[in-house]
Amino acid sequence: MKIQMFIYPGMTLLDLIGPLQTWSQWPGAKFQLVAQSVGSIPTDCGLSVNATHSFDEAWAHPDILFVPGGTTGTFALMDNEDVLTFLEQRGTNANWVTSVCTGSIVLAAAGLLTGYRATSHWMAKDMLPAFGVEVAEGRWVIDRNRASGGGVTAGIDFGLALMAHISGDEKLAQQVQLAMEYSPSPPFSSGTPEEASPEILAAVTGYFNSEDIENRTELMLGAANRLQEFNSNRDSLESMK
Repeated sequence: MKIQMFIYPGMTLLDLIGPLQTWSQWPGAKFQLVAQSVGSIPTDCGLSVNATHSFDEAWAHPDILFVPGGTTGTFALMDNEDVLTFLEQRGTNANWVTSVCTGSIVLAAAGLLTGYRATSHWMAKDMLPAFGVEVAEGRWVIDRNRASGGGVTAGIDFGLALMAHISGDEKLAQQVQLAMEYSPSPPFSSGTPEEASPEILAAVTGYFNSEDIENRTELMLGAANRLQEFNSNRDSLESMK
C-alpha cells in the first residue's frame, strides 16, 4: 500500500496526523510526505513537518493520494499551477483520491472531484459546487474511488472508515481503533454548527473577516474558471481525434 500525502505551508497539522497515525498501523503500508521541495514545512499550529520527497521524486502511481486542509495556506494553492498539475497527474494515476477538511477544495480545483460526492469543513462546503462537486453530509464520504473527511478531527474517523473499506476487513480497523484508544467523549456539545449555540457559532464564523472571504472567493472563482477552460479545451481535442 503506497500512500502519498501532499503537504504544504500553512496546512492544519491534525488533518494530516489523524489519517497518518491511523494508516501507520496498516500492515505493509509505505508513506511519502510530498511537497514542492523536500525539507521543513510549517503548519498552522507552529509545528513543522518534514517533506520526504519532492514532486519529481514522488511515486507516479500511488495507491492512495491524500491532501490535508487548512485555511489561508490551503486556499492559496488554488492559484498554484504547479501544485494543481501535480495533484491532477498523481490523482489520475492513483487508485484512491482522498482528503480531509478543505483538502477536498484543492482536489476539486485540480479537477479530481468533478461529478463526485464529497464533503469538507462546514465553513467551506459551499465552495465545492463551483467545481462540479455534489456536497454530501457526514464525517466521511466514500464515492467510488474518492473519499473525503469533514473538518480536522474527522481525519481519524475518515482514516478508519477507508481502511475498513479498502481492506474489506472491519476487524483490522477496529483493532487500530482500540490500539489508539479512540473513543471520543468531548467535554462540550459544540462540535458542529447544529450543536453550537448562536453565540459560539457567530464567534467562530467571525474568524473569517470580510477580507478573507473576499480573497477566498476570488481564488475559488479563478480556479473554477481555469478548470472549466481546461475541460473545454480537452473536450475539443478529444472531438478532433
